[in-house]
Amino acid sequence: MKLKALIAASTVCLSAFAVNNAAAATRDYISIVGSSTVYPFATVVAERFGRTSEYSVPKIESTGSGGGLKLFCQGVGENTPDITNASRKIKSSEIELCAKNGVKDIIEIKIGYDGIAFANSKKSEQFDITLKDLFTALAKLVPDANGNLIENPNKTWKDVNPSLPATKIEVLGPPPTSGTRDAFVELAMEGGCKQYPELKAMKKQDKKKYKAVCHGIREDGAFIEAGENDNLIVQKLDANPNAFGIFGYSFLDQNSDKVQGARIAGVEPTFEAIGDGSYPVSRSLYFYVKKAHAEVIPGLKEYVSAFTSEDAIGDEGYLADRGLIPLSARDWKLVRNDAVSLTPNL
Repeated sequence: MKLKALIAASTVCLSAFAVNNAAAATRDYISIVGSSTVYPFATVVAERFGRTSEYSVPKIESTGSGGGLKLFCQGVGENTPDITNASRKIKSSEIELCAKNGVKDIIEIKIGYDGIAFANSKKSEQFDITLKDLFTALAKLVPDANGNLIENPNKTWKDVNPSLPATKIEVLGPPPTSGTRDAFVELAMEGGCKQYPELKAMKKQDKKKYKAVCHGIREDGAFIEAGENDNLIVQKLDANPNAFGIFGYSFLDQNSDKVQGARIAGVEPTFEAIGDGSYPVSRSLYFYVKKAHAEVIPGLKEYVSAFTSEDAIGDEGYLADRGLIPLSARDWKLVRNDAVSLTPNL
């Protein structure tokens, strides 16, 4: 109460920004939101941090990358998150939203890499598909024999590619707020879209239409939005051998007794293939920190240091055992320097 009274008495002298900073000190735990893919990694770090330090275990919510960044960018103060996890890079529009709301000094921390698995039950046949197959199966609009765009008519995998089984196309995937969804449409859907010459040519003619077509996912029931809970997708695949799911490699790795990843262009989603870039659907993982909260939220600087330590995200770090693909030694040193100094880098 004394702190709140002091803030109230000092409003004439303090800017709104400083008031928010002081108010943040009334919260004695770190508040983290964001990506469902980064969530399990952050949870492991947070639990260890709570056990081995004098600080409270951080509170982490799985809101999806987009949802987390929206919350993160609402402003500075105790009612806003200190950190947001993301399975994609922050967008320029999100940086602008942050700045508009007074969140100006942001530290971007890259923690490693992840592959996006296209997986099914181990009770079923392992697929070997191409990016073009994925686009043709899941796109809202596809070219017909004459090159005209039509509503996706494909009902089975055999309709997509004669070498695939005649089973119904049924894919459980993340919602639009998910960084996994963003990365999947950019890497897999657009990657397959470009395999159609007429669609590739569209990029130069009409970039907006090209993006709408290449990133557009069908809404007729073949693709089912399964929320931000990747564990729930794994459970559903185990119960339905004909369905596929889209989620991060770490969930595939942790549930390898139940599900298997499809080969994409002949490459399996393995630790090594994602690390060396040969698996075509790979992406970077991040978290973002508010510099304004670093001096007032107890343990925030120490948590960032713990997460970026070699013990956590190094080649032999404990997060590698959970499926995180480590950064190169050179990249880790750059990340570590920004993390320890909390140097804004956006």
